[in-house]
Amino acid sequence: MEITIDATNLILGRLCSYAAKRALESNKVNIINCENAVVSGSKNFILGKYLHRLDRTNPLRGPFVYSKPDRFVKRAVRGMLPYKQEKGKNAFRRVKCYTGTPDELSKAKIEALKDANLINLKIPRFIRVSEICEHLGNKAYKR
Repeated sequence: MEITIDATNLILGRLCSYAAKRALESNKVNIINCENAVVSGSKNFILGKYLHRLDRTNPLRGPFVYSKPDRFVKRAVRGMLPYKQEKGKNAFRRVKCYTGTPDELSKAKIEALKDANLINLKIPRFIRVSEICEHLGNKAYKR
């Protein structure tokens, strides 16, 4: 079974845990519009956290911080999977992330995640994945 999720205004952690759960159930998971997903919290705190993670990396050995939104979201999904085990590796291969909506998925039925929606935040402080990637050095999303 193939599941397509639109990440627009969805909280990244809840979206990724749902996608990881479905991938472990042997479903193919497509996440579209990854740049519109949100990370809840203060903008300064979130940017500081990712910039600190970028500072402590070794360019050859990691940990690697991706600055493209589709890779950024896929890395977050990997954190929800047991990727060092065989079932986690197979599940991770079944997850595909896209910036925007590709033509082959434009007519697919999109699954709605009401629990992961931005409306459910009690304190409306968040930052979009595109803004995080812009601060990490992705030139495609500079305004």
